[in-house]
Amino acid sequence: QVRVVESGGGLVQAGGSLRLSCTASESTFRDYAMGWFRQAPGKEREGISFITYTGASAYYADSVKGRFTISRDNAKNTLYLQMNSLKPEDTAMYYCAAVLGSIKTMRNRFDYWGQGTQVTVSS
Repeated sequence: QVRVVESGGGLVQAGGSLRLSCTASESTFRDYAMGWFRQAPGKEREGISFITYTGASAYYADSVKGRFTISRDNAKNTLYLQMNSLKPEDTAMYYCAAVLGSIKTMRNRFDYWGQGTQVTVSS
């Protein structure tokens, strides 16, 4: 079992950048594939980026491709999401999630979730 805690959200103007972090409680973090999800008010939670447990491969939703970069530092038990060229439509609660083993992209395949960090992009 792993506990994850997100941080780094905030208020930013359109075109700006933020870096989210997700810190895991266990050193077994390296055994977990990770994902970033977001949920805007009144909308479904959507997966936006995923990374293998080694960090060798990553995947992105079309809505963030070219603007967001997922990465991880297994020595620090931390997952990151670098968000550039932010748009008002990126406003949402952002969650990290963990699943043991190989990479997943479906929300219901992830077993462990953080509480989320709010990102608000003003126009």
